[in-house]
Amino acid sequence: MPELPEVQELANFLDAHTTGRTIRTVDVLLPKAVKTQTPPITALVGAQVTAVTRIAKMLDVAVESPADGILHAVIHFGHDGWALWHDSAPDDLRRAGEATLMARVRLSGDGSAGPAFDLTDAGQWKALTIHVVRSPADVPAVAKLGPDPTAPDFTEAEFAAILAGRRKQVKALMQDQSAFAGIGNAYSDEILHAAQISPVVHAAMLSDEQIARLYAETRSVLIGATEGRRGVPPTELRASKIAALRVHRHTGETCWRCGGRIHEYSFSGAAAQYCPTCQTDGALLEA
Repeated sequence: MPELPEVQELANFLDAHTTGRTIRTVDVLLPKAVKTQTPPITALVGAQVTAVTRIAKMLDVAVESPADGILHAVIHFGHDGWALWHDSAPDDLRRAGEATLMARVRLSGDGSAGPAFDLTDAGQWKALTIHVVRSPADVPAVAKLGPDPTAPDFTEAEFAAILAGRRKQVKALMQDQSAFAGIGNAYSDEILHAAQISPVVHAAMLSDEQIARLYAETRSVLIGATEGRRGVPPTELRASKIAALRVHRHTGETCWRCGGRIHEYSFSGAAAQYCPTCQTDGALLEA
């Protein structure tokens, strides 16, 4: 699943390549991806892109339309969605490699074709969604978001207040977008290992020292990963993320800190990784 650091760099790329351009066409190949009717997605045609930014793990493509004013196309990638850039838009609407082409946005530019970007989904259930709204807050997934843990003004006191009294496993809480916006399975594994905290301990059971450590590592891991993805092309962001992971996806390998073995367990239907020596006092979590 795309997470905060990779979506941030994708937003940077699209902002640099689309801002100031006019949307020529929007071809939607899977209509169920569009979750709003008013304004219609056709209202984007003829609008000028003013900015592309990140909201948690989502993209916000802001445009200004002569007829409709300021609009936002908010794109949620789901588990396997992504964007594919074309310097020159293809003539036909073909499948994007192994992924399903959900929509193509053609833009003004040099030459008859002009550039374009595709919205794709490689998952079985096609969870990518598009909301066209007047304000990002009109999107339910945006309205319920918690704070961005990489924001400069996000303090340890605010972090601690979110954890206080929560009888919920800390890994689940970190991936809860209403608690912390932008963290998924991979980076929660990386953060909890860096902080030497069990993924299944309840947040309410954490000591002040553990909370301070978890806050520091949350910011360090996410900000470090964001900086590490800077300048990486969209087609290489997933591979760049995987190459930089030190615990997630490393089942059976040696822990970089203690030299023990990294183990795997099932979390919400997905594979998660941890080090028993560093995080669970040697206890093995159920696979």
